[in-house]
Amino acid sequence: MRLLTIGAFARAARLTAKALRLYDELGLLPPAAVDPHSGYRYYAPAQLDRARLIAALRRAGMPLAEIRTVCGLDPEAAAEAVDGWWRRVSADTAARGRAVALLVDQLTERSTTMSETTFRYAVRCETGAVRDSNEDTAYASDTLLAVADGMRGPGGAAASTAAVDALRPLELADAPAAELLGTLADAVAAAERTVRAHAAGEHRPVTTLTAVLRRGTQLALVHVGDTRAYLLRGGELSRLTQDHTYVQSQVDQGHLTPAEAAAHPQRALLSRALGAGAPVEADLALRTALAGDRYLLCSDGLSAVVAPEALRATLADAEDPETAAGRLVELAYAGGAPDNIACVVADVVAG
Repeated sequence: MRLLTIGAFARAARLTAKALRLYDELGLLPPAAVDPHSGYRYYAPAQLDRARLIAALRRAGMPLAEIRTVCGLDPEAAAEAVDGWWRRVSADTAARGRAVALLVDQLTERSTTMSETTFRYAVRCETGAVRDSNEDTAYASDTLLAVADGMRGPGGAAASTAAVDALRPLELADAPAAELLGTLADAVAAAERTVRAHAAGEHRPVTTLTAVLRRGTQLALVHVGDTRAYLLRGGELSRLTQDHTYVQSQVDQGHLTPAEAAAHPQRALLSRALGAGAPVEADLALRTALAGDRYLLCSDGLSAVVAPEALRATLADAEDPETAAGRLVELAYAGGAPDNIACVVADVVAG
C-alpha cells in the first residue's frame, strides 16, 4: 500500500502538518507508519475520510474531546451526535446573547441617557454589467436591514429572497431588546431550513446573509458568507463582518496577504453559507445605535469592486442614504460591475 508523506496528506486533507501532529498526539488520527530513525510520519490514503471529518468538525467549532467521540461512531450515530451537539451550541448561544444584551442595556443606561432611534434608509439591487440574472436581495425598513447573495444558477434568487423573508416577521415581533440575539439566531435557523427546502435533486441552492435588527437603541447583527456590513462613525469607516471564504481563512492563518486574497482566483469560494453542508453557525453581535451613524450592507458585487477608501469617501460625502446608495452603484458600474450589486445605506436618527 502506497503511503503519503505528512505534507502530501495534509494537502489532500486540506489540513496543516501542525494540525496532523496535534491529532496524532491526541490519538485522533495516528499515522499509518512512523520512520523509526527520522520520526517522520506517513499516512494511508484510506485515512483521508477521517481527516476530512475531523477538519469539518473543527471548522464547525466542535471541541476535540467531542470529535474523538464522534469519530468512534458509525455514520448514523455520528450524525445524531453532531446534531445534538449543534442544538446545545445554539441554545447556549441564545442564552449568552440574552446575558450580553442585558449587560449592554445596563452599561449604556439607555432609559435615562439615550433617546429612541430609527433608520432612514435607501435600497439598491442592480444586475451586473455582464450578468443576465440577479440572485441578490436587498431589503430595509425602520427596524430591519438585510442583504443576501444567492449562488448563481437555479434557485439562487429564491434562496436569497427566502433568507431575507424569514427575518421579516421580526419587524413586528414584540420581543424585548434583551432577547435580540436569541431571537435573531432562531430566525436564521428558520431561514436556513427554508433555503434547504428549495433543494431539488442534486441542486442545492445556497445564499449569504447579512442583516441588522433594531430594537430601540440596540442593534443585533447577523452574518453568514461574504456579504458585508460597514459602519461610518465620526468620518471613520469600520467593517463589522468577517468574510466566510476560503481566502479569508488563508489570510487569518497567515498564508495570504489581504492584497493577495483580493486577487485570488478562489476569492468567491465560501466556507459558510445558508443551505451549504452542515447547519451553519452565524456570526452574531450586539451594538448600540448612535444618532449620526451610517450603516452600509452590501454584496460582494460592490465590496469587491469599490475600494474601502472610495466607500468611506462616498458614504461620508453624501447628504442622505439615497444619494450615497446611488453613487456607490455608479462606482460599481464604473469598475465594470462584473457581479450583481445589492446595497442598503441606513442612517441612525433620533426617533
